[in-house]
Amino acid sequence: MVEMTKENYKSKSIEEVITELNSNKEGGLSEEEVKERLKKYGLNEISEKKVSPLMRFLSYFWGPIPWMIEIASILSLIVKRWTDLIIILVLLFFNAIVGFWQEHKASDAVAALKKQLALKARAKRNGKWIEIKAVQLVPGDIIRLRLGDIIPADVKLIEGEYLSVDQSALTGESLPVDKNSGDVAYSGTIVKQGEMDAIVTSIGANTYFGQTAKLVSEAKSISHFQKAVLHIGDYLIYLSLGLAIILIFVELYRGEPVLS
Repeated sequence: MVEMTKENYKSKSIEEVITELNSNKEGGLSEEEVKERLKKYGLNEISEKKVSPLMRFLSYFWGPIPWMIEIASILSLIVKRWTDLIIILVLLFFNAIVGFWQEHKASDAVAALKKQLALKARAKRNGKWIEIKAVQLVPGDIIRLRLGDIIPADVKLIEGEYLSVDQSALTGESLPVDKNSGDVAYSGTIVKQGEMDAIVTSIGANTYFGQTAKLVSEAKSISHFQKAVLHIGDYLIYLSLGLAIILIFVELYRGEPVLS
């Protein structure tokens, strides 16, 4: 039994999905099966790598853009162009501040997304419907979705009349989408009408929601300011490098120590 991705459970029939997930729509999973799957897949949650704000800020002094600026500052120091050195250091710190602020906003966006996740779920365990914490869901769980529910994991709908689901938070669609048996529904979306049973196919970071949150957290687009800093850094490097070469040749021509 493997946890399924949205690519392979979408095209499979209900029976194929239930078989591959070793589940049973009449009785659901047993407590022993749940324990084994919790060990294998972990909790149904999106974990974040905790990095201190200081380390995140310092990381912006390491990378292609900072390296270019730092090289320019070293060359300016060698040729004793103090004004250029000050300008370059100011650009270096501003680049770090802008990058840090953009990452902070991305973290806020991920936090806002995570607030939409369900806290509770109705699951069939040992043949009985019980209410559990949504983080305890595992692939293969049979759950019931009703009006007003936040869908707690990626699921394939298996029984019931229909669901009308608000997917706007994930897909941007302004109107609810009608879904029937055999369709899929995604974690973090909201049931606006209907009631259906479904089988959990993906949890946590492997859900469509989890992948979206990962993309948001990892997105590091370069701002116009950072592009300008890079161009200025290039210019100052070439200028300082040219001056350093000229200075070396002049000192050698005079027969004086280069670094005197």
